[in-house]
Amino acid sequence: MRSVHLEILEELKQVAKHVDHEEVTAFIDALQQAKRIFVCGEGRSGLMGKAFAMRLMHAGYTVYVIGETITPSIQEGDLFVAISGSGNTPSVALVAEQAAKSKALVHLVTSNRKSKLQTLVDHQVIIPAATKKRRKDEPATIQPMGNQFDQSVHLLLDAVVISMTTEKEDIHDMMNRNHANLQ
Repeated sequence: MRSVHLEILEELKQVAKHVDHEEVTAFIDALQQAKRIFVCGEGRSGLMGKAFAMRLMHAGYTVYVIGETITPSIQEGDLFVAISGSGNTPSVALVAEQAAKSKALVHLVTSNRKSKLQTLVDHQVIIPAATKKRRKDEPATIQPMGNQFDQSVHLLLDAVVISMTTEKEDIHDMMNRNHANLQ
């Protein structure tokens, strides 16, 4: 089991080395400048999105998850973040199109530089990881389905939030204060 665990970690390290720093920096800038942030994804990408939204909320950002009953209308000045390994998820594309029509900025986190969604977005961050599609340009992995993409998204988006909060004093205490306490 240990060798499998270590091989997965090595795979994730290799994916991380190939993420474009300038793409991520532009993404961070957009997050920091947005009035509000809306996060969207389906399936496991949606779960990674919810974890990202939760961390942004802990860090003091106004953030919503698409599909939740308390999510308000998106507007100009807001940032819509779509997460899709294939970049072709129909429901995510539909919502991204609606966000663009509302004049929100639209950013995509995906593995597919030539996706259908990329034609709708203002910016994209490419995570060069394997998905369940197993396109020819995806890296080899011992993992099934889109595990490598999901894990890479989770780690990258955690790194994004950490990068956005390193200059804030007492960020750990602030995040703890914003953490759910009705449990």
